[in-house]
Parts: sequence; structure tokens; C-alpha cells
Amino acid sequence: MHWLSQRFELSRGGGADNVRPMEGLRGFAVFLVFLVHFVTLVKPWVIGNPIILEFSSKLHSIGNAGVDLFFVLSGYLIYGSLIVRNQPFISFMMRRVQRIYPAFIAVFLAYIFLSCAFPAENKIPSDAIGGAIYLIQNFFLLPGLLPIEPMITVAWSLSYEMFYYLVTPVIIGLFGLRKRRSNWRVLFFVAVAAVFFVFSATFGGPIRLNMFVSGILLYEAESSKHLSTPSSSFGLLALCVGLLGTLLPVSGNSGSAIKIGFLFVSFFVLCLSCFRNPTAWLPSLISWTPLRWLGNMSYSYYLLHGLALKASFLFLAKFLPASGGDSPLWFWILLPIMFSLTLIPTTVLFLAIERPLSLMRHTAKAKARTGTKESIAQAPALSE
Repeated sequence: MHWLSQRFELSRGGGADNVRPMEGLRGFAVFLVFLVHFVTLVKPWVIGNPIILEFSSKLHSIGNAGVDLFFVLSGYLIYGSLIVRNQPFISFMMRRVQRIYPAFIAVFLAYIFLSCAFPAENKIPSDAIGGAIYLIQNFFLLPGLLPIEPMITVAWSLSYEMFYYLVTPVIIGLFGLRKRRSNWRVLFFVAVAAVFFVFSATFGGPIRLNMFVSGILLYEAESSKHLSTPSSSFGLLALCVGLLGTLLPVSGNSGSAIKIGFLFVSFFVLCLSCFRNPTAWLPSLISWTPLRWLGNMSYSYYLLHGLALKASFLFLAKFLPASGGDSPLWFWILLPIMFSLTLIPTTVLFLAIERPLSLMRHTAKAKARTGTKESIAQAPALSE
């Protein structure tokens, strides 16, 4: 146990009470993302069971909210680190690059190798110029906000993260937000979110960027003396409402905006409940050690679990060919098995690349520089 603790516990300054539930929320978020890919790949083994198929479809919709929870936590952490003190833009972005790229490059190179080894799965254009452009686009995290197919399926969200990193310091500086009162900043970001919701509902657009604003408002609300702390029961209710809101029978631009609106509010309430009173029963439950450790390695897990899961199902097909069965047992048997298998390569990536090259070096510099607040902001909330 001590060996595991040394490797999966991350020192981030040690003083903030919200660190443990935040780590657990990351673990919960990345497990939701795992469910999205699991229910897609397990389908050939249960395709004859309409109940399981319908359940899988709903689980797929709910699981997509895991990325939105990551965005809220990123919004909270990055805005919090930037609003408390002025940081040179280049230095800030270099720290972001150091945080994101070591693990990303390792997975990026693995995908290039596998694309050559398995041509049927290759997404890289066959012509030299087209292939080079595609690799450059993916390396610089352009797929996502731009209509480019990502080579690493989940990497689309990193373009959202990078956009947020680039824009937030500019907005803070341009509007002088550090000098403004908290109430002014809250009204400003509420207006930004409202305008973007209306625009996206009408014309379409990357509506999920608004989840970063939910995290910004969460940071401002955490220290507010005028806002009461939601109880654990209310936080859990908010989580359930938000996740079930992804199942609303609405579509199109307005439907997407409505669903994100539910998550915007529900994740705000959930996180506020956990961060304001970390000793209550809900944050204590979320701070379960295995879930926190999963949260601490969530970036490595996020990047690599899809590839590991696909490889596991290909291996399974060699010994247990998909037969279009109708037994729900395969779904429930394979779920923990496949999750366990994905932990093996993702843990290796975390221990060999992410932890020594991004987290430990980065956290040590942050602690030396500013102490607890800054060091907390280096924790991986997708890529923080």
C-alpha cells in the first residue's frame, strides 16, 4: 500500500481542503468517459438484447458528460491560478505545454506506429503532403474546434483546453479583472455564458466551451460570503439531474444548448457542495482513495484508455467471437474486466512519462514559486 501511495498520491502544496474531492471528481469523470467507449465496443457481444442496447445508448449519452466535468474543473483551476496573480503569458503557456505534451507525444507516436502496423485502422492520408499536414494538425491539437478528424479519438477536447489557456489570460488582462470586485467578475462571466448559450442555440458552435465558464463561476462562488453551501444531498441531486438531462429528447443546436445548460448548473452545484464542505458525506464518498488515484492519473488514462480498450476487445474476439448474443451477462462480466485491462498501459504511461516529466517537476516549481494555490492548479483536470 505504501508503494502505491508513493506513486499515486500527488503533493500539491498540502493545504487546500478541496484537493481530495477534486481528485475524486476527476476519477469519476474519466470513468464516465470509459463507459462511452466500452458500450460502443461491447455492442457485438450483446446486440441481440434490445434492453441492454437501449441501456448502452443512454449510458453513452451520460458518459459524454465526463468531458464536461473535466472542463469545469479546468475552468476552476486555471482561472483561479491566473486571477490571484499576474503571470507572464509566455511562462504560463510554457507550463501548460510542459503539462500536456510529454504524455501526449508518447501516445501520438504510438498511434503513428500502430497506423503503419495496421493500415486498415490508419487515419493518416496516404499522400506525403496530406499525411504531413494531418500529423502537424494533430500534433498542435487543432482537431476539435476545427473540423479535422483527430488521430487520437479523445484528443479533440485538448483543442478546447488549449483555446481556454490562450484566451483566459487575455480576457483577464483586457478587462482588468484582477482589479475588479468579485461581483463585477461574476456578472461579466454570467453575461458571457448567456450570450454564448443564445448564440450556440441559434447558430450552433462549440457550446461546451461554456463549461469552462461554469468552472470560473465556481471559483468566484467558493469564496463568496453571500452564497450558502449546498448540502451533500442537494449536490447528489444536482449530479443526477445533470446526467439525466443528457437524455432529454431534444436535438439540434437548441437541444445541445439545453443539455449543456443542465450540466453547467449541475456540475457547478456538485463541485461547490464538495469544495465548500469537504468533510460532508458526499465529498467523503468521492474522496475514496482508489477513485482519487484514478483521478490523479486521469490524463494518462484519458489519452490511452481508448486504444487499450480496443486492443482488449480485439484480443477477446480471438477467443470469444462476437455472436450477436442476447445475454446481458456479457455486458456486466466484461465491464469490470475491460476496465481493469485498461488500467495496465495507462498506469505505465502515468508512472513512466506523465508523473516524472509533467507532474512532479511542474509541482516542485510551482510550490517553490507561490505555494499551495499555484501547485493545486497543476493537478490534471484532463490536462491541468
